[in-house]
Amino acid sequence: MTTNDYRKTPELLSRLSDEQHRVTQQDGTEPAYRNEYWDNHEPGIYVDIVSGQPLFSSTDKYDSGTGWPSFTAPIAADAVAIKVDRTHGMIRTEVRSAGADSHLGHLFHDGPAAAGGQRYCMNSAAMRFVPASRLVEEGYGQFGALFDTDQDSTKGANA
Repeated sequence: MTTNDYRKTPELLSRLSDEQHRVTQQDGTEPAYRNEYWDNHEPGIYVDIVSGQPLFSSTDKYDSGTGWPSFTAPIAADAVAIKVDRTHGMIRTEVRSAGADSHLGHLFHDGPAAAGGQRYCMNSAAMRFVPASRLVEEGYGQFGALFDTDQDSTKGANA
């Protein structure tokens, strides 16, 4: 699927909770340690809450100690778009979903050096978690290979 398959529509936006709308459409941030996925250790993928576009995998998730879900890389290079964010008296790198243009969070360069040094610090309210056991059922079967038990069982162990 292309990013065009993941465009936002008024119908999709109408399904969002107030918090999901505030975060994804008004560039909001949810509280640290008081969000759904900061401490999620289950294998699976995280998709855009608006469009369902695959964004991140638990195999790239790690505990950054920040209280938000953090990843070393997106699930695919074209899954996210970045832009300069000059709000709140800072210059940061904002991360948005490539298809629906949902605000997801920010990119920092203080992640694990061995994994490239990037920290994609995301808002749980911007994402929906799809457990590895439900990937096929929910139409994300192409990502099942990320979680095959024949592969290195330590991958994603810090998630």
